[in-house]
Amino acid sequence: MPSEKKISSASDCISFMQAGCELKKVRPNSRIYNRFFTLDPDLQALRWEPSKKDLDKAKLDISAIKEIRLGKNTETFRNNGLADQISEDCALSIIHGENYESLDLVANSADVANIWVSGLRYLVSRSKQPLDLMESSHNTPRFAWLKTVFEAADVDGNGIMLEDTAVELIKKLNPTLKESKIRLKFKEIQKSKEKLTTRVTKEEFCEAFSELCTRPEVYFLLVQISKNKEYLDANDLMLFLEAEQGVTHITEEMCLDIIRRYELSEEGRLKGFLAIDGFTQYLLSSECDIFDPEHKKIVQDMTQPLSHYYINASHNTYLIEDQLRGPADINGYVRALKMSCRSIELDVCDGPDNEPIICNRNNVTSPLAFRNVIEVINKLAFFASEYPLILCLGNHCSVQQQKVMVQHMKRIFGNKLYTEAPLSSEAYLPSPEKLKMKIIVKGKKLPCDQDVLEGEVTDEDEEAEISRRLSEDFSREPKLIWLCRELSDLVSLCKSIQYKDFETSMKSQNYWEMCSFSEAEASRIANEYPEDFVNYNKKFLSRVYPSAMRIDSSNLNPQDFWNCGCQIVAMNYQTPGPMMDLHTGWFLQNGGCGYVLRPSVMRDEVSYFSANTKGIVPGVSPQVLHVKIISGQNFPKPKGACAKGDVIDPYVCIEIHGIPADCTEQRTKTVQQNSDNPIFDESFEFQINLPELAMIRFVVLDDDYIGDEFIGQYTIPLECLQPGYRHIPLRSFVGDIMEHVTLFVHIAITNRSGGGKAQKRSLSVRIGKKAREYTMLRNTGLKIIDDIFKLAVHPLREATDMRENMQNAMVSVKELCGLPPIASLKQCILTLSSRLVSSDNTPSVALCMKDTFPYLEPLGTVPDVQKKVLAAYELMIQESRVLIETADTTHDKIVQCQKAGMEFHEELHNLGTKEGLKGRKLSKAIESFAWNITVLKGQGDLLKNAKNEALENMKQIQLACLSCGLSKTGSGQTDAKAKRCLEAIQEKDTGDENGRL
Repeated sequence: MPSEKKISSASDCISFMQAGCELKKVRPNSRIYNRFFTLDPDLQALRWEPSKKDLDKAKLDISAIKEIRLGKNTETFRNNGLADQISEDCALSIIHGENYESLDLVANSADVANIWVSGLRYLVSRSKQPLDLMESSHNTPRFAWLKTVFEAADVDGNGIMLEDTAVELIKKLNPTLKESKIRLKFKEIQKSKEKLTTRVTKEEFCEAFSELCTRPEVYFLLVQISKNKEYLDANDLMLFLEAEQGVTHITEEMCLDIIRRYELSEEGRLKGFLAIDGFTQYLLSSECDIFDPEHKKIVQDMTQPLSHYYINASHNTYLIEDQLRGPADINGYVRALKMSCRSIELDVCDGPDNEPIICNRNNVTSPLAFRNVIEVINKLAFFASEYPLILCLGNHCSVQQQKVMVQHMKRIFGNKLYTEAPLSSEAYLPSPEKLKMKIIVKGKKLPCDQDVLEGEVTDEDEEAEISRRLSEDFSREPKLIWLCRELSDLVSLCKSIQYKDFETSMKSQNYWEMCSFSEAEASRIANEYPEDFVNYNKKFLSRVYPSAMRIDSSNLNPQDFWNCGCQIVAMNYQTPGPMMDLHTGWFLQNGGCGYVLRPSVMRDEVSYFSANTKGIVPGVSPQVLHVKIISGQNFPKPKGACAKGDVIDPYVCIEIHGIPADCTEQRTKTVQQNSDNPIFDESFEFQINLPELAMIRFVVLDDDYIGDEFIGQYTIPLECLQPGYRHIPLRSFVGDIMEHVTLFVHIAITNRSGGGKAQKRSLSVRIGKKAREYTMLRNTGLKIIDDIFKLAVHPLREATDMRENMQNAMVSVKELCGLPPIASLKQCILTLSSRLVSSDNTPSVALCMKDTFPYLEPLGTVPDVQKKVLAAYELMIQESRVLIETADTTHDKIVQCQKAGMEFHEELHNLGTKEGLKGRKLSKAIESFAWNITVLKGQGDLLKNAKNEALENMKQIQLACLSCGLSKTGSGQTDAKAKRCLEAIQEKDTGDENGRL
């Protein structure tokens, strides 16, 4: 912080500005000068020195200021050659004069930038009112509430209380504060007043609470969204929720309900305003959690074949320690099933008294009775999820005890056991929906055509595989084991077989048969045959288990195998760490039911996807994830840290996990010696090429550690992120949520057309059609098919042009409004309205609905600088209109080409043979065909989504215009017409959803 005193009010900001500080002044010619800026004592002007100008000219009158912008949101910043070296969070611009000139500045920290922006906005908003800062700071809603709190606790009514009582009172109001910190603050205040007493006055109590409990970053946010008030009213909160938090269908009554639930003062609850403390409580509540509550329910289609889902799976479920020495423990099953695990392992051996046991064969000292384990599984099988549970049987029993196993399972599981024979007429496994509340046994099976009571089958358990690999004669046959018919008959949909190669599998493997792969084997296949692995997993289940070399029971990286479509990646639940964090985070989605639907590009029968892709995925629109790490709250000392005090130096790592093209990591600066409320204020951008497979892991670490650096982490799928200002509840190393330990962030996700690196945002370097990259179709070498695909080239270019023209037009409007690309169109209209509505609330433009599209019509003379913004706005409406009105026709052309191509899918091999293609060339032709089909389907979907987005934009713009007063004054007829047009847009939207698009 620039000063020891924490910023908790407008007067604090203004005092800081009057004292002055050094800021960098940025010029359009790329030059940067260091200048010392101060605010005049009379609050009327801003001055800087040194300057070549006269002292009277090196100043800016507060009355001339039009806007204050935080971030690099002016032409000077966008065109400055050194802009990339300037932090977004330290930049600010003061827009002044009738021509909207900019004074562009860079502070030495985000805190200082926020102080100047908040202070100047406060002054500008009150430029026509007399300012009495001391009076105003003591008349805030917060101060009035604190006085009532103090008076209620002051039983004697003397206006003073014991320090112990005051400490307890503040602890009650804010339980996260340490008692030592509160006492120190009282001593500081009393020392500044040269008092030596253990009694606290009302004013000292209010001052201590304000300094201890005000989070500056939340105060700056409140001032920004309240239009420079010290509280939010229902309208402020509504705009915040809609424009910033992405909440739809919000009403004034809903906002008043939030205020009633979170505002601490009775006056605020009655009058409908939310002060800083209530707003802080609201931001910390579950309503502002980063995890989208929609994904806490089942939101995915559960009627697809079982092979189309990732399945939450455990390895050596009976272990709670490492696999070398760990004993078998029933709690391993309890933990896994309560965490929605849907594939568990049972290694069964012969036990005493003809009762099978489950044990770690490296440590047989504490075996579990098979019967007891089955009873626990039966009790908890559907405790956390009603979708099917797979039992992976490692059978090491004699035939006699195998029969006992069968008796126990039939008696205990009853009709939950799924034993229906698979239908040869089907091509895929049944769906999780169809298999609800069913237990599926995975294991070996005797040949159906042999009428025998028992027989020999290959032993394909993990130990057998490892011993086979370690033997000198790798090619020797796997050993055989005896299997009884009764146990064989319990295996239906998950018959274990040995993997040979993909060619053999695709020709002869039945859909109900599955292979298990060791980590090493799966890694080799994933690297050598990534496309084939994905195609194989469209139809068949694959199980991947950790290497036996992991004697400490460490975990493999599940993402490596999810990228190939492997459904069952078995994890050592007993071993916490980054890999288990990924696994736990991934299966939080879809209601935490243990099943997650794979991306369509990995499910569709004809589609192209390579797990090793280094760039954009055909048919998938890349997205940009914008993350601002703002602050942390109540970070604990690392648990394993030794020989160190309570002070930590935290920093935050942001890891992106997904396909190789998306994997990256960035970190914030280190904040020295602050665990209570470290301020980071750093922004990051990540391009995500396959959003459906991406996860974000936030990790907080200690930079000055001895022995252990880990403070906390949180892992979340990209699809589950909520936009806006969010608190992240950090988890401990073992995965438990830590009370009151949070990370405060801002999240935004925007479209990125064309992929590649982020483009410069200057209007002068906008990507034109000539420089635009189009997703290309590939030549298959089969003339009849290539001729069909050629018909799609023009519609594909049209679709890309329409989408990118609309996106570019939207970015232009945002830039001219002085807003970043992550801003919503509602925020653009709010900014525009502040420029286009005069002081007497008369707008200089009016909403004019033409064919249901929201144009803005000038009502009088509009300044030249605003004409430029209105021209950009009109272009955006025009490009949106082109897309909305043309999308159906272009989409139909793309779909027709896709359908025409698919008619040749079954004939590809024959056509290739006729053309003389064989071996690698034939495989390449089939791969190119799949690529083209994927591109056509994907681009069609992107166009459909772009049209829906454009319709939603038109709706939001119209609503924003009406709420901002940009409608013709006194014309109820205009408002009625606008509402009718809004209904027409909604009907068009609904109609399209039910129609072709």
